[in-house]
Amino acid sequence: MLLFPRSKNRPFHFGPFPLETLKRDSSVYEAEAERAPEAQQALAASTDILGKAAEGYQQLYSGFRTGEVAPLQAPVPDALGPRAADLKGAAYFLDASMAGICEIPANAWIEGSQKLAHSHAVVLLLEHPQLPEENNLANGWLSGSVEAVISLRISEIAACIAGHVRNMGFEATVHLPGDNTLDIQKLSVLAGLTVRVGASLAAPFITNKFSLAVISMQYEVAVDAPLHASALKARNLHYWWGQNGAQSGRERNRRAKRASHLSRYPMETVKRIERPTTLILDDEVPRVPKRAEFFQRALHGDLGPKAQKERGRFAFKTPLSLSLLNLIRALVPYQSGPVNQVRDPSLDDRAANTRAIKSLSYYLGADLTGICEIPNYAWYSHRADGSEVVPNHKYAVVMLIDQGYETMEGASGDDWMSGAQSMRGYLRGAEIAGLMGQLLREKGVASRAQTNADSEVLQIPLILWSGLGELSRIGELVLNPFVGPRFKSVVMTTDLPLVPDKPIDFGLQEFCNNCLKCARECPCDAIPFGDKVMFNGYEIWKPDVERCTRYRVTNPKGSACGRCMKTCPINKVVDADGAYLTRVASWMGVNAMMLKPLMVPIATWLDDKLGNGRRNPVKKWWFDHEVVDGVTVDPPKGTNQRDIDPARVIDPEKQKMAYYPANVMPSPKKEAPEPVDRKAAMVAAALLETPEDAIKRHETGGPVPAHYKVEENREVITSTEKATKSPYS
Repeated sequence: MLLFPRSKNRPFHFGPFPLETLKRDSSVYEAEAERAPEAQQALAASTDILGKAAEGYQQLYSGFRTGEVAPLQAPVPDALGPRAADLKGAAYFLDASMAGICEIPANAWIEGSQKLAHSHAVVLLLEHPQLPEENNLANGWLSGSVEAVISLRISEIAACIAGHVRNMGFEATVHLPGDNTLDIQKLSVLAGLTVRVGASLAAPFITNKFSLAVISMQYEVAVDAPLHASALKARNLHYWWGQNGAQSGRERNRRAKRASHLSRYPMETVKRIERPTTLILDDEVPRVPKRAEFFQRALHGDLGPKAQKERGRFAFKTPLSLSLLNLIRALVPYQSGPVNQVRDPSLDDRAANTRAIKSLSYYLGADLTGICEIPNYAWYSHRADGSEVVPNHKYAVVMLIDQGYETMEGASGDDWMSGAQSMRGYLRGAEIAGLMGQLLREKGVASRAQTNADSEVLQIPLILWSGLGELSRIGELVLNPFVGPRFKSVVMTTDLPLVPDKPIDFGLQEFCNNCLKCARECPCDAIPFGDKVMFNGYEIWKPDVERCTRYRVTNPKGSACGRCMKTCPINKVVDADGAYLTRVASWMGVNAMMLKPLMVPIATWLDDKLGNGRRNPVKKWWFDHEVVDGVTVDPPKGTNQRDIDPARVIDPEKQKMAYYPANVMPSPKKEAPEPVDRKAAMVAAALLETPEDAIKRHETGGPVPAHYKVEENREVITSTEKATKSPYS
């Protein structure tokens, strides 16, 4: 606990509760065999706005309860234990509270139902969060919608796991309360998650209500034994301390005591300032088209045929990430919609609205939330289809979804789990922002979810202005003081009157200026070792985005890449179960910034000495699989197995970085490839100002650099024009 989190040696697929320590009782099988199967009652239709929205989303997910099965079975191990670990790990990765597995006895099928040829069941249990305080607007929004919201969440988890199993070539079907097929409560008892108490069920360690779901499958895996009745008395001193590295009762209690509009992390203790610690020349930042974003350029063929081909699958070429992708795409049409012409009069209080929106975001599953007014340059100029974006909302509600510390600990950062980590964050974010946006539109407030799949805004500047982090050496990535770079973001833009948060300063510029670990560990050398430059109006450690994109898209031994996140010294657990040293360092980093020059060199040296950034094999729960032509196989080219290399040094003067400023961006409406000119992009380094020079020029009224201007390049440039005129001239 001094140097490492309490959970360091706990297998991830064991879950957050110490279920493995509980007494089991095989005689429960006999008792359950004598019970007639019972159909769990379906939820009553919701009459509240949020509940109706959740029911609509769940209807979408219902389309994934069954589905096409891959034509060939994946090369899974013969041993049943690793198979179970893969499924349980996926459940906990998707934030199930508990997961258990059992065989499906004949008397679990409801009489008269169609019995599937499925032998095993994965049972999921999801604990209900605490409702916001009664004097909080969000309490009213949620009070009649809890069952629908939680049912949606557990449906999401079940649908993703069922899709994962089917993508591996095995039949799988999701069962929810009211489907009249399986006795879900019986299976939860047999899978070792619940105990019968009279006519009700109780789960060990859980004091709130909970919901259940089942995935039945024709896939043989190791099973759990039913619990002994004594399991319900397990909330003892061992649990309070964090038995076997499980989440401690102390940490659960700490979170429960925080006000509902506050995240689990003490962001309220971080220094607030008027402007981001990154210099932004607001009047010089150009609005850019979505077509210029490098993943879009890869999609259009600008990076060549190989990158174009792989762009269509790079982050979702594993069974789990592909399952997540299908749900993400299904949500896109629901990001916006008509606005009720009658505005709810209860939404005039900016402070009350702000508190309620944050509380709602946390209840729905966000990890950190901030609010800002949207600067004009944070809107794309054009969408991916070339249509113009007209800024139409005043505020951004910015939400961060943690990508999962323990899963990242088991990975290299660029192996077969990286894509799924991203997809999980994007799916959860789309679900949260979509529900919130629909709630507000029904209440007469224009709102839109801005997601990875379809966004009209650039999210990095909004994360900065909403006070959720500072721009880092990684470049186009913000670091939060408590989760580091380990998150994906989602935004809801809205006209709801809100109180913006202020940007934060936790000394990251000093830290990143003296820590080169992400640059040292980047597998494609895309992160600069040198100083910050001014790029399109921003002071930034500008990464070589072309090089980064090429590697992430074409990575042959993994799915996408997150090495910078994996190896960053701020990628830590900062809570009651985290390492004491980490918690002390975090407190000092936030509250004693004057000591940063002394602390940073020690912190980065110690981070390497402790081996932080290496893979922890205890945390690896997934199979290294790749989906090729619709079939899950062992990766033909293997798996990245990188660990840190403290001895690696690069001379900044020899690091050749490519820069693609605004004046060489492709036309927003050009569908045909516009190949990048890397040689010219490296020459463009000479055009970039230092932050100091940019400040002097700006203060003396000097002209905006020509390479910041995008208007001249709005029309398609012909090949002849391109050959005769350099866009950098």
